[in-house]
Amino acid sequence: MSNDRMADLLFPDVKQLPTDMESLYPPRNLPSSAVVTRFAPSPTGPLNIGGLYAALISERLAHQSNGVFIFRIEDTDKKREVQGSIENMIHSLSYFRIPYDEGPDLSGVDQGAYGPYKQSERIQIYKVFMKGLVRNGLAYPCFCDSGDLQQLRITQQKLKVTTGYYGSWAKHRDITVEQAQEQILNGKSFVIRLRSSGSSGRRVLFTDLVKGPMELPENEQDIVIMKTDGLPTYHFAHVIDDYLMGTTHVIRGDEWLSSVPVHIQLFETLGFKIPEYGHIAPIMKQVGASKRKFSKRKDLDGTAMYYQEQGYPGIAIGEYFMTLANSDFEEWRKANPNASFRDFVIDTDKMNASGALLDMNKLHDISKDVISRLTDQQVVDHVSTWSKEHDPELFAFIGKNQEYTINILNIGRTIEKPRKDYAKWSDVKTMIAFFYDEWFEMEVTSGYKLPANVSFDAAKEIVRGFSTSYRFNHDKEAWFETLKELAAELGYAKDMKQYKADPNRYKGHVGDVAMVIRVALTNRTHTPDLFDLMKVMGEHRVLARMKRFMLSSEV
Repeated sequence: MSNDRMADLLFPDVKQLPTDMESLYPPRNLPSSAVVTRFAPSPTGPLNIGGLYAALISERLAHQSNGVFIFRIEDTDKKREVQGSIENMIHSLSYFRIPYDEGPDLSGVDQGAYGPYKQSERIQIYKVFMKGLVRNGLAYPCFCDSGDLQQLRITQQKLKVTTGYYGSWAKHRDITVEQAQEQILNGKSFVIRLRSSGSSGRRVLFTDLVKGPMELPENEQDIVIMKTDGLPTYHFAHVIDDYLMGTTHVIRGDEWLSSVPVHIQLFETLGFKIPEYGHIAPIMKQVGASKRKFSKRKDLDGTAMYYQEQGYPGIAIGEYFMTLANSDFEEWRKANPNASFRDFVIDTDKMNASGALLDMNKLHDISKDVISRLTDQQVVDHVSTWSKEHDPELFAFIGKNQEYTINILNIGRTIEKPRKDYAKWSDVKTMIAFFYDEWFEMEVTSGYKLPANVSFDAAKEIVRGFSTSYRFNHDKEAWFETLKELAAELGYAKDMKQYKADPNRYKGHVGDVAMVIRVALTNRTHTPDLFDLMKVMGEHRVLARMKRFMLSSEV
């Protein structure tokens, strides 16, 4: 009876019972093999790379089992919340193609029948379960302020005992209803604490999905489950949410590993089925000869936003994450070169238990492979979408030159051996700018970048000769034959073999002649195939640029 009175004193406005809440969230109608996972970040800033990785693993585990992936916002710590974080996370999940089945969308509307999906909108639900715990004598109010807790710690340290609020040190564990009422009438604020049944001398045994069998000390602390502002702590809220939403598997960073005894204790105290936990190691950053965790303050490349702004295709990041997730993915990829990485089945037993290093070179290689498999139209669509937000100038050029841009990006895009020029969409502008006359004119204002072994006069002679013999309708073989004949006329060897046999006899070789033409047309020494780019530029532009070069007064 006294527990009922205490519950009514602390939660006078809560009339519902836990069973009422459970009736609103019936068990999901899913096959027994289906996995229900969730990604539940706090909106305290942009989504970090580790969070993105955990989200993808959670999504894959759910969807490869025909289960459900939930996006939930843990926003009960309003002091740390950053405006725009939720929208940033939704954008990131969309960009990196991590689809969720339930959760808030950009309009703020919840999708799914197990919401609300923001913890700040579920406060009444938590209070129902808190009141139930108090009614059952499993939780109680604590009126200790920060000074009381500090004095408790000092005393415990002097006695060299475990610090914290537990056992005989829990001052308000056996507080009466009358004492609590008096404190409340005196304006004292309170928290709600769980009455722990744990002992540090006993062990919690569980099997981690990633790390295998684990053994940790039981939780003996009477942890806070409701703060003085009436909001639940993360520990309590996530247990209620995971239970009501039917979460079966929880994938999270291994910084939460030490909290497992607390969470298991909460599930057991509430009488809920415990989900399976998998704790993944953080993704590490190489700094000199050592590696460390990414820093939110120092490392821009530690956020998902960085990879969006740079224009790494979302699918490339997913592909790369699979190489971190399971060591046998790359072997699978070789056997299934054209399959989606989503066809690969993740096995948590094979996940890396130690921190994987973010290898930017490997990410670039994977991203180049991904982009090389796209069609020219797909590349244009991706670049247009990306540049609209991140490079308006490029977006405008593509819009004005849609067909020309498609032809540019199609150079070397063959099925047999596609070119792998771009690792990210921000590479595109730099690599194709010379095709557009406006950008080309700006580039050559400061002069042409000829190879050191070719004088400007010799280069003009080459361009003048080629402009006379050039025929746009020539096929590649005829075009190259014309180039070799010009080389011979001007004292260059027709091929490298000829040149190497007697280098003193020639000014250079046909490659030097081709390089001069390349510079005249592009002001670059490294470009796609010269014949192909001339075909894309068109006869008028090719002749105009050769004429411009011949009229130039300096390099």
